[in-house]
Amino acid sequence: MNYYELISQRESIRSYDPDRKIPEDVLSRILNAGRLAPSAGNRQPWQFLLVSSPEMLEKVRSCYPAAWFQDAPHILVVKGYKEKAWIRSKDGYNALETDLTIAMDHMILAAEYEGIGTCWIADFSLDILKTVLGLTDGERVFAITPFGYTPVGFNKKNQKNRKPFAEVVKFI
Repeated sequence: MNYYELISQRESIRSYDPDRKIPEDVLSRILNAGRLAPSAGNRQPWQFLLVSSPEMLEKVRSCYPAAWFQDAPHILVVKGYKEKAWIRSKDGYNALETDLTIAMDHMILAAEYEGIGTCWIADFSLDILKTVLGLTDGERVFAITPFGYTPVGFNKKNQKNRKPFAEVVKFI
C-alpha cells in the first residue's frame, strides 16, 4: 500500500477484539514512528506511555466511558513536558501541542500500516489520567488512542466525508 492509499483508507475504529494482543515487534515499530516524528527545534519533548497491563488498563479506561474503548487491549497516552518544548521568542508560543500532535499522527498512520485500529481521543478526563498515571503539573496530555485489532467480520466503512479539494486548497 502506498502512502496516499494509507491516508485515504485510515479511519477511526470503534470496535476492538479484546482477546487479540498486538505482537511486541508491531507495537515497537508503531512507537518508533512517533520517536522519529519531527518536533520544533528537535526538542522531542515527549514520552509515549503504552498501557497494556490489565491493572493499568482498568484504571486508564475510566478516563473515557465509551463501551468500545473498554475492549481495546492497549491504550497509548502521548504526554509531553511544556518546559522542554521549543518556545517562539517573539510571542511566547509553546510548540508542545503541535509536537505531540505530529508524534501521535505518525503513530496512528504507522498503526494503520500495520493493520492496527486506532481512534484519536481528546475528550478524556484529564483529572483521571493525572491521578492514575501520576502526572506532574509540568506534564501535558493532548490525545490518547486505543490500539487493537478489529473483531473478525468487522468491515471498515471507508466513507470519509471530506470537503472538496477546491474548498480547502488555494493556490496563490
